[in-house]
Amino acid sequence: MFQPLGFEQRSVTTSLGRMAYYTAVGSPWQEEMTASRDLETLVFLHGFGGGSSAYEWSKVYPAFAAEYRILAPDLIGWGRSEHPARNYKIEDYLTTIREFLQQTCDGPVRVIASSLTAAFTIRVAIAHPELFKSLILTTSAGLADFGQDYSRTFIAQLISIPVLDRILYSAGVATEGGIRSFLDQRQFAQPNRVYEEIVQAYLESAKQPNAEYAALSFVRGDLSFDLSLYIQQLTTPTAIIWGQKSQFTSPEIGRRLAQLNPQAIRFFQELEDVGLTPQLELPAVTIGLIRKFLPLLSESPTAVTY
Repeated sequence: MFQPLGFEQRSVTTSLGRMAYYTAVGSPWQEEMTASRDLETLVFLHGFGGGSSAYEWSKVYPAFAAEYRILAPDLIGWGRSEHPARNYKIEDYLTTIREFLQQTCDGPVRVIASSLTAAFTIRVAIAHPELFKSLILTTSAGLADFGQDYSRTFIAQLISIPVLDRILYSAGVATEGGIRSFLDQRQFAQPNRVYEEIVQAYLESAKQPNAEYAALSFVRGDLSFDLSLYIQQLTTPTAIIWGQKSQFTSPEIGRRLAQLNPQAIRFFQELEDVGLTPQLELPAVTIGLIRKFLPLLSESPTAVTY
């Protein structure tokens, strides 16, 4: 599914099925000089939405492949991973993210995650801090933060109607026009940054058998929760990047969340004229910020930057 040069697909088996992931092998990343080195691991976790997959980070993670062991999974129900026909719950992702890290990593790692998955990752890090060295998160919201429950919105209620939900998915989400419209109008701040490869990658993922189950669980709000009730328990050093024009969760929500735990959340970087996924909209800027934060999160804490 649009693999970057020098990466191949592998998989592990979780309690909910096979999880595909992408990692660098061979030229140009793993030459003889680097193949024997014990490279530190970077894990990239994508967010949710119609057609989401590890492709979301594919313009970013190759920039680190010469220095790090890269793992970029398709989460269960998305991309090329298995798509169990079920209504997904929060615990499904807390469990499978933990299982993936335990099966692919020998010790604590640095995780880079997006959107609702970033919020899930915070909860996994709270429950299992031994799995993490640091977190770099983009738009890390639970979508019901500070009592603003997404599941009460009109679209969430509409998607909760049986039969109609499948019709809306097949006609309005899993189509080239539906995906392009969402990317143009809701996900990106600037529509001219959406190009054909992005649309086709999302479309391929959205058309996988049973892809509607995870997507509809997300849109119904079954996976939403109030991150503000958990974030104060986080101890893993963390940096947060937030697009100023994210339509689903404003930077004000992000700042409020970050200010609940300044001991762990050391940096909050707002990006002007950027939407929900800076990793796709401005990948070079996102790469630069990740490079900036990786060493800073390894240092002893000093001043918090907001």
